[in-house]
Amino acid sequence: MKGTLDNQVRSRLDAVIHAERLERVPELVKAILVDSMRCGSLAVPESFRAPIAGTYARRLLYRDPGGRYTIVVMAWAAGQKTALHDHAGIWCVECVVDGQMEVAQYDLQSERNGRYQFAERSRVLAGRGSAGCLIPPFEYHTLGNAVATPSITLHVYGGEMDHCHVFEPEADGSYRRLRKELAYHN
Repeated sequence: MKGTLDNQVRSRLDAVIHAERLERVPELVKAILVDSMRCGSLAVPESFRAPIAGTYARRLLYRDPGGRYTIVVMAWAAGQKTALHDHAGIWCVECVVDGQMEVAQYDLQSERNGRYQFAERSRVLAGRGSAGCLIPPFEYHTLGNAVATPSITLHVYGGEMDHCHVFEPEADGSYRRLRKELAYHN
């Protein structure tokens, strides 16, 4: 399913993503999303807002024809959250459209023999209009709906995020990394 994106927002994103130096792009995208939320020009189609049972819904809103970025809307039911994961080396800007999300960021401390050690760096409650950047190698995090009603987030990825790595906890406190294929929901 592909939705619509306000032409002004898309034009602003295109200008930044296609013309700026890569190291500046995530912060500029974040500024556009925050400004668009404040001005009311960032609307998510109603059909993208419905959570689904068992996992958060992940729906494609826009794919740049040049492959430089995608915009994905996620709908979260009460209690839904991600595992600790990365973005497989792709930058991302995440924005809360409705609701409230708990975001925890982690630092990779070490990796030895396929066992990863992480330390939590920060944990915040992000409300409507809040946005944050994930820029490799600082991309390890969890997201979860922090309220009893659905939450909606919008994610701008620096490409097509068709997989990531999730980190499953082991009994000894380490984590095991697994590749997770990602798809879109209708």
